[in-house]
Amino acid sequence: MRRISFWLLASVIIACLAGSAWAADEALMNDTLKTIFSRKSVRTFKSEPVPKEKLELLIRAGMAAPTAVDKRPWEFIVVTDRAVLKQLADDLPFAKMADKAAAAIIVGGDVRKQWGGMDSDYWIMDCSAATENILIAAESMGLGAVWTAVYPEESRIRTVRQILGIPSHIVPLNLIPLGVPAGREKPKDKYNPGQIHWNKW
Repeated sequence: MRRISFWLLASVIIACLAGSAWAADEALMNDTLKTIFSRKSVRTFKSEPVPKEKLELLIRAGMAAPTAVDKRPWEFIVVTDRAVLKQLADDLPFAKMADKAAAAIIVGGDVRKQWGGMDSDYWIMDCSAATENILIAAESMGLGAVWTAVYPEESRIRTVRQILGIPSHIVPLNLIPLGVPAGREKPKDKYNPGQIHWNKW
């Protein structure tokens, strides 16, 4: 009986400690953090259009990202044409959902504008930061989106350049299909304290 009581008491204490930790996390939460933790890769969409004003707002969010020496080498192509979306879906192996998306945003980097010159890779970091801003902004607006890679696969880069008429000095980093989510996907808890190192490795 005492053993049962001990384990019952221990369980209650552990639950209370976990609850207090969760309460502490909740106390630190704000709308921005809630949006970040709610973000997920959305690959299924309803057949609803996304207004141009919302698409423009997503691009503004992308352009608010940090960029090396403020060079802003990013370029954005917004695709709403159903025939073009279908062609992208048909020709890119991991962007099949673009066929059902309301729109897609291609984020590319101008290697002539990036910090460090033509042979630098800073455009990748700059455009990745812009992409994450777009994904978070889409979540905050009740939209769904997914990052599908174009760079560094040469065949995909050639495909996107050909379909969209992108010049050689612009490297497409990714294609982001987006729209009103069908509600199937859920956010993942990716937090892993084992990957945190304080002060040194």
